[in-house]
Amino acid sequence: MSDAARLLDALARRGERVATAESLTGGLLAAEIVAVPGASNAFSGGVVAYSTELKHSIVGVDADLLAERGAVDADVACQLADRVRLVCAVDGRPADVGIATTGVAGPDPQDGHAPGTVFVGIASARGIRSVRLELGGDRDSIRRATVAAALALALEDFDSDAE
Repeated sequence: MSDAARLLDALARRGERVATAESLTGGLLAAEIVAVPGASNAFSGGVVAYSTELKHSIVGVDADLLAERGAVDADVACQLADRVRLVCAVDGRPADVGIATTGVAGPDPQDGHAPGTVFVGIASARGIRSVRLELGGDRDSIRRATVAAALALALEDFDSDAE
């Protein structure tokens, strides 16, 4: 079973939902999730906020934070993950889990960060956190590795509950 299927299964068993906010992955994370049959039982939706301005205007990331640090930042990832839960509320109920990706896929640096610098944000009842990744490879492999890492990180909450 794929990590996306495992995540959706864990969420559905709890009656919970997930939402995504994506930058460098450009919708790949949402696509991986909706590739799972029955995804609508636990996936509320997602936002592709590729431009820095959309991270603020649509998702609600603090404009001062974006101006000061740029989009490639741990706190930006946290705010993306947390606030997308509200943006993707269903019937007035925010998503229970938010997953966000922001970083540099390359080939050029961005905001002083080298290609492969990625932050994944996870927001849930257990808290809000971000994880910095340093990935290698070309643009496509960085984006795909980010999706895999984001799903694995989101699953950690459920795996730790099972222990």
